[in-house]
Order: sequence, then C-alpha cells, then structure tokens
Amino acid sequence: MSMLNNHSGFAAANGIKLYYEIYGAGKPLVLIHGGGSSGFFDFEETVIRLKDRYQLILLDMQNHGRSEHRAVPETFEQDARDIIAVLDYLAIDKASFLGFSNGATTILKLASLFPDRVNKLIAASGNTKREGLLDGFFDSMSASTIEVMPPYLKENFLKLNPDPEKFKNMYEKDSQRMINFQDFEPGTLENLACPVFLIGGDQDVVKGQHLAQMQQQIPNARLMVLPANHGNYMMKDFNGQIDKELIDFTVLQIQKFLEAE
Repeated sequence: MSMLNNHSGFAAANGIKLYYEIYGAGKPLVLIHGGGSSGFFDFEETVIRLKDRYQLILLDMQNHGRSEHRAVPETFEQDARDIIAVLDYLAIDKASFLGFSNGATTILKLASLFPDRVNKLIAASGNTKREGLLDGFFDSMSASTIEVMPPYLKENFLKLNPDPEKFKNMYEKDSQRMINFQDFEPGTLENLACPVFLIGGDQDVVKGQHLAQMQQQIPNARLMVLPANHGNYMMKDFNGQIDKELIDFTVLQIQKFLEAE
C-alpha cells in the first residue's frame, strides 16, 4: 500500500480522470461525497477530526468538483468501478469506505460488486429503494430545475470548475440518476460480507423505517439515528452552520466502529 501524505492529483478511471486528495497516514478510509457536491466540501469536518488517525482519501466523482465529465448517464455502478480504478492507481488493495447520501448508495453498491476490496463501510443517509426516500421526493425531483439547486452547491462547483456548461451537465446527470433510481436487486444487502455502520437523521431525506430495514437485511450492520437532518450530523447544515458537538459525537462513533475488532 502506498503511503502518500497530504497529496492531491488526478487518477485515470475508466476513460476519464478523477481528482483525489489524501490526508494523513495509516489504514485507508475512502470518503465519497453526495450528489452535487465534492470531496472536501462534504468531509472537511471529518478530515479535521480523523486526519491524524487514518489515511483519508477524498474523491470528486464523475461530473463533480475538479473531476472530468462524461456525456453518458451516471450510474452508481459506474461510480463504484471508478473508485476501484482510483484505488488501483494508488496501489491500495483494500480499504474502508465512508459515503454520504449518493456516496453512501455508491459504496453499498461497491461492496456488493467488489467484496474483496472492502474492510468496513459507513453509509450515511444512503438509500437502496425508491420507497426509502420521503414521500413526494421523486415528484419534487422531476419538477425541479437547475435554478432551484442549493446556492452553496452551485458556488462550490463553480469555484472548483468555473464552467457553466459543466455545472449544467453535473446537475442534469445527477437529477436523472435520482429520477430514474432503481431499487437494489433482491439479496444485495443480505449478501454483504463486511461490517456496515448505517447513519441517518430523524429528519433526513431517507426514512427511518428504510434505515431500520437495511440494518435488518445486512448480516453485520449497526444503525445510528441522530437528531439531525440530511447530513448536519457530519457537515455544515443548509445555512452553513456547524453543530460542533453533534459532529464530534458522530465522528467518534465512526472511529469506534472502524477500530472495533
């Protein structure tokens, strides 16, 4: 395993180049951001708290952040294969993974496709079924336009990649992937071999019942539901505010999960 430290670059990944950042040294933990975002934007608070304990590998997925774009539709399977390609580039055989929102869905898919590459998974606010998201979510997505995308996500994207056409491509690809979301194949979760830590908020976009159902389906899974919305248990909230104590608690539980035998 390569021991890079506070390093960034681009890795070839199935025909495009993905941007990555690495912080710290130790056992590798790969962090996968949510839809419309980027690696450091979602995980800055996590990096601050864990960079002295692990080798943190942050990726910008296809069409996001500083990474290159594709014209074809996004799929969670393609994202999973891209992540593996980056790990191959970095000469990392096996890692643990922390994913948020679409990133959580991606790493659950990755663990089913590449079980021998995974130590442990932390899936935060991810879903595996359409009915797992709040009622009306897909109607809202179908009616949504680029103009109503959260300003903080637009600002972050254009800061990293000041190309309005690329921003439009990211929005369209992300939106269509969610509008056309397909339930995971039956048996996918039941066949996961690695330990899994599911995290969500009691006011999340993902239903608490869905998280509980996932926890029951995965053979070696834990579940933590926090008094939180979609992600403010580990990052800034929608208004840019940070609940330090809540994030401290979440990251401590993640650390305990990773270090448990």
